[in-house]
Amino acid sequence: MSESKPRLNRLTAIVTQLQSKRIVTATEIAEKHNVSIRTVYRDIRTLEQSGIPIYTEEGKGYSLVDGYALPPVMFTQEEANALITAEQLILKNKDASLIKQYQNAILKLKAVLRYTQKDKADLLSQRIIVRDNPDKAQTSDYLIQIQTAIVNHQVLAIDYLSLENQKSQRDIEPFAIYTTQDNWILIAYCRLRQDFRAFRLDCIQHLKDTLQTFEPHQITMEQYLKACREKYYPQDPPPDIPMS
Repeated sequence: MSESKPRLNRLTAIVTQLQSKRIVTATEIAEKHNVSIRTVYRDIRTLEQSGIPIYTEEGKGYSLVDGYALPPVMFTQEEANALITAEQLILKNKDASLIKQYQNAILKLKAVLRYTQKDKADLLSQRIIVRDNPDKAQTSDYLIQIQTAIVNHQVLAIDYLSLENQKSQRDIEPFAIYTTQDNWILIAYCRLRQDFRAFRLDCIQHLKDTLQTFEPHQITMEQYLKACREKYYPQDPPPDIPMS
């Protein structure tokens, strides 16, 4: 497998990749930079010899030693453009909590841009129009809280009004979220129904943290979707999941 970029650039990119998640496998690094596994091993040794504190977990992958601080990331113009475009897409979304937190994050990201990049970013912001949500209708405000509950395995209590106008109160164990036609869908284990269910965020009337935690579900998103489609649509499985 041939190397696709100069080694110095690749080494810098590998450090950034290691910074992006707790564990990065050699295969992930090799695929991202189009190099062989042997080259990855050599690059990791070079980074270690240069003083980068990389921790190797046998059989899992690599990570930066906890607490190690890297200099601020410098974005290319193309990366800055991608961030600005993503900002406009987020702004049309119907969840107010997502919009608020992304705007806070984008301000911090823009702070590290060079002056010329900032000017170009401002210009691009003025030249992008997203029309899917022209009235800026915000129909939910729980996405960020739900995301936090997913990663912390927190039980949530919700008041839910179904699309059939049926009210119910549920204690749920959040599992995953996805979006379709600007509406966010929460997949969660419902303790009332003793099974997984899908909930539209705009149908959640009230949500609170119960201060309880649950054991992580030993199933992947792919396995869940496969099981769900086989259960409800054994002949012709559709792309979406039935609502609760």
